[in-house]
Amino acid sequence: MHFVNAKGLLTGGHGYLGMNLYRGCTHGCVYCDSRSACYQFTHDFEDIEVKQNAPELLRAALKSKRQPCMIGTGSMSDPYMHCEEQLRLTRKCLEIIHQYGFGAAVQTKSDRILRDADLLSAIHESAKCVVQMTLTTWDEALCRIVEPNVCPTQRRVEVLHEMRRRGIPTVVWLTPILPFINDTEENVRAILEACAGAQVKGIICFDMGLTLRQGDREYYYAALDRHFPGLKETYIRRYGGAYEVPSPNREALMRLFHSFCEAHRMLHRPEDCFAYLRAFPEKYRQVSLFDS
Repeated sequence: MHFVNAKGLLTGGHGYLGMNLYRGCTHGCVYCDSRSACYQFTHDFEDIEVKQNAPELLRAALKSKRQPCMIGTGSMSDPYMHCEEQLRLTRKCLEIIHQYGFGAAVQTKSDRILRDADLLSAIHESAKCVVQMTLTTWDEALCRIVEPNVCPTQRRVEVLHEMRRRGIPTVVWLTPILPFINDTEENVRAILEACAGAQVKGIICFDMGLTLRQGDREYYYAALDRHFPGLKETYIRRYGGAYEVPSPNREALMRLFHSFCEAHRMLHRPEDCFAYLRAFPEKYRQVSLFDS
């Protein structure tokens, strides 16, 4: 890992801001889109770039905001990678978010988020907090192959239950679903049942499949060669160099997904899930900078 002083931290607008405290990842997920060449990494993906001045940048930015809003993190790099254990950069930024009365939408695959459960609870009590957890593969042995350096799905479901116990709403990312690997009704139904059991607010699933582009594709294909001999050739024959790589079972799996979510009253249209994540409670809109 290496340290940099970033020039800026927050992106977006219109009532929702995003931030990434790290650049790169050590989870080793075989399908990671963040490896794509379009993101122009100038260092090894596993050599985590740490934005060491992130707390100072965040404090300065929030001081200048007239109205609080939701701040999301985790869209590009997981805020609870291994380095967070020592650096606690995510926690420092969450403390600032709480101090200034903003909300937080945190996306992760790691049970390290439980280290900050007290702070997440405090944010939700004073404003709003949503924990987002990615679930792709129910079978633990298969999960260890496609997401090798992160806790298994069942442990992530335990995190969802703990957040529910604390009254913190959760949203699950059911993506990606890998053709000929985890694109089975058994896998998808098991994850959906776990989400229902944890009473998640919504599930984000754009389609049953994944996306591949330069950088990401080469890494994914190398993983196929290591763990699923011959499958790369099937992908090449079926998909060529396509960006969208849908499962041959996509129609049946999407019907299952939508019908299950409707039956259990979980949000399932991406636009509805994103609207929920980005909505800041109106009753806290009148928080003044001078109240901090």
